[in-house]
Amino acid sequence: MSRIRTSVVVRSVVAGITLVAVGGGVRLVLARQAALARRRIGKPLGEESLDADRVWRRALDGEPLDLLVLGDSIAAGLGAEHRKETLGGRLAKATGRRIHRPVRLRTAAVVGAESPDLQRQLDAVPTEYRPDVAVIVVGGNDVTHRLPVALSAQHLHETIRRLRERGAEVVVGTCPDLGALRAVPQPLRRIASSLSRRLAESQDETARQAGAEPVDLRRAVGPMFFDEPEAMFSLDRFHPSALGYRRTAEALLPAVCRAAERSLSSRRLPAQR
Repeated sequence: MSRIRTSVVVRSVVAGITLVAVGGGVRLVLARQAALARRRIGKPLGEESLDADRVWRRALDGEPLDLLVLGDSIAAGLGAEHRKETLGGRLAKATGRRIHRPVRLRTAAVVGAESPDLQRQLDAVPTEYRPDVAVIVVGGNDVTHRLPVALSAQHLHETIRRLRERGAEVVVGTCPDLGALRAVPQPLRRIASSLSRRLAESQDETARQAGAEPVDLRRAVGPMFFDEPEAMFSLDRFHPSALGYRRTAEALLPAVCRAAERSLSSRRLPAQR
């Protein structure tokens, strides 16, 4: 699967967030700060995430549970050095251990994706594919590109609806707090934090209305990224490190396991005795 260039994510700091400023002087300051952030971040991770798609916990008994991951670079696992360290790999492995059966991971997430890309990601999945559980993590690029919150919510709602029609249980990791990005200077960072909070709140409400379970990543892991940036971020200081993905997966895992159990009790997979 082709990946959107990581540089697009970085350029978006200029393309979007500065538009919230009123007045030429403030806009110029924010534009300069965004340019500085671009230089600081760069793209040391390259443009491709690792392919973690496989059956995890293969030695366990039972038919594999199908786990689908949609979203952006966090969902895709950019920054992880090994496939078991990606968000999908960690979730599949840990879920398999919890429910005592193999988990077959399919990653449709794309680096640089925004909420309007979710439906295209789902379109790229074979029509006969029926995930048991789907995890969506998206929003950071919506903020940096300044997408209207209502538009992001609309595409998230429609994606959840389509997944539910396929019989999938859905978990949504809401937008992380972009205020943790130390490479972004102030006051640009405060603006990004405020915008990401607004989007996360909208995603939470949208997910609940559409029949998905939201997980507030701002509260669950945000403080860790603020307090331990050197450990939680990867080389570019923008994407999570192996530890950052581990903590994010731990935050999502209870909801994913609840979704897996609901699927086991209501769908084709008999629960293990």
